[in-house]
Parts: sequence; structure tokens; C-alpha cells
Amino acid sequence: MIEHSASLFVDDFIFLEAPRWHKDRLWVSDVFDHKVYTLKIDGSREVVCEVPNRPSGLGFFPDGTPIIVSSKDRKILKLVDNKLLVLADLSQLATGAVNDFAVDAIGRIYVGNFGYDYDAGEPARPTNLHMVQPDGTVSVAASGVEFPNGSVIKDGGTMLLVAETWACRIRAFDIALDGGLSCQRVYADLGKRQPDGICLDAHGGLWVACFNTGEFIRILEGGDITDRVALPGHAVSPGLGGDDGKTLFLCSYLGTTPELVAGKRRAGIHTLRVDVPGAAFGKQ
Repeated sequence: MIEHSASLFVDDFIFLEAPRWHKDRLWVSDVFDHKVYTLKIDGSREVVCEVPNRPSGLGFFPDGTPIIVSSKDRKILKLVDNKLLVLADLSQLATGAVNDFAVDAIGRIYVGNFGYDYDAGEPARPTNLHMVQPDGTVSVAASGVEFPNGSVIKDGGTMLLVAETWACRIRAFDIALDGGLSCQRVYADLGKRQPDGICLDAHGGLWVACFNTGEFIRILEGGDITDRVALPGHAVSPGLGGDDGKTLFLCSYLGTTPELVAGKRRAGIHTLRVDVPGAAFGKQ
């Protein structure tokens, strides 16, 4: 296992999720500041839009249209001509706040939700993954998933990986031609590490943010760890980007849990140069 040190890129945010590199910019949600930002490689930032009910997962349709989760009201939005439009309303389907997602090559979205009212202190319980078609049609893709969080699609669109935070594991599903999911299995058992956001590199390595330990680890199927970055606080989400796809962006909350609850602006992004680019920059 290779140990790495990362450098601070930007700070002065509240809680950052879902770093995604798109068109020479890093897109990121500041969940509790209710804003979606883009950042240039020099660190300068711009507010793209405000999402009153908490932005969370980010992604893009194959044509480049941004997709943004509105977490608290359980909707998926798309940004068209600088206006937020409702793509799908999961408020009667999802049993908790809507969270992260993955988008396939034809624009199908696989999205998770908490499964219970986390803010109200309800007990945790399994939930469903939903599949959202490009036209907004919603169906249940899989059930019995425990706090589905970061998600990626790999192996040419034939496998979905989902971080199950409270279960401390990465779960895999086979993806059929019609988008259906089957063959649920454990891809990697992370022991006591709680996975949050994840991202995939071009060699099939999976970078995982371990929320409870402050680590970002790169794992292979089965759970072998090849690389590790340790930061103070909570590790939230990684993303690969930059001009060559070899800049690893690491979103963390650098303060304590009481500071996070109080809304202190202790979130930041560190960067690390890696040898293997993001999956979008080369073959998996």
C-alpha cells in the first residue's frame, strides 16, 4: 500500500459532496450552503445555482446537461438554460433524503436515498435503489440496500458499484441491457471503514472516501488497498479530473462533528497527483 500526502486546494465551504470534472471545471455541491459551485484549476469559484432543499449528488447526461439532486424534497433536477427543472419526483417513493447517483451511457440514473429520516433520529433501515429514465420515469432497481451512497458504473456499463455506508462495504450489481439490476453481491468488505463518495479510475481501481476514519483509499475488487491518503476530520467524496484526469480531488470536512452540526465553514478540497487517470479519460 502506498501512502500519499495531499495539498489543500480550496477551503471555506460548509459541506462538500460529489466533485465532478466537466468542461474544464470541477463541479461540487455545498450541501448545507445550498449552492452548486464550479471551480477552475486555479481555485477560483463561481456559484452555478442555489438549491434550497440541499444539493447533493451531481452528474451529467450524455449530452452534458447537468443533473442535480435536491435532497430534502427528494427530487432530481436538471439545469437547462440556467434554470432548474424537475426531472423526477421521488417524494412518494424514496423513504429518506435522496443522495448520490450514477448515470449510464444512455442517460439512465441509478439513485439512492437514506431510507429513513436521518435528521429526526429515526433508526436506520434498508431502502431501495431507483432507476430514473431520461424522460423522468422512475422504477425500483434494487431493494434491501443499506444507506446507498456514492455510486459508479464500470466494466463498459455492465456493473454498478454502490457504497453502503453503514454496512461498511461496496456492493456490486450486474446491469442488463434494459438497465435492470441483478446478482447483488459484496464487491469489497471495508471492515470498520464507512464508505461515502467513490470514484473510478481507468484501471478499474476504486477511490473510496471513508467518512469515519478520514481516509481516502484506492481498492480493487475484493478489498485490497493499493493507495491511501489520510486527512483530519471526515472524508466525504473523491473525484478525478484536471486536463489529463490525473488530479484527485478530495472533499473533506476538516472540523469536528459539533462544528459540522453548527454549520462551521470547515470543509475543503485537497488535491493529489496520481498515476492512473479517471475512468472517463481512458479504458477501464
